[in-house]
Amino acid sequence: MKMENSRVSIPELTSPYLKVEEAALYLRVSQRSLEHFRSEGGGPPYRKHGGSIVYHIEDLDRWSAGRRFESTSNRSEE
Repeated sequence: MKMENSRVSIPELTSPYLKVEEAALYLRVSQRSLEHFRSEGGGPPYRKHGGSIVYHIEDLDRWSAGRRFESTSNRSEE
């Protein structure tokens, strides 16, 4: 899968582990949002590999799937 943004071009993914910048682009949220989620909770699970924070792509997909709504009146979180 190749991900592109007008400011950032990310090469084809060779690992299921995404850096913070890559995960933010994948989810279409800011890196600051991911930082907020890590400190306050409610975001996708993350891992620490050495001193680096990474996100497994399946965790991102699972988290996103849990945030699917059909109308604003049926939202139970956020």
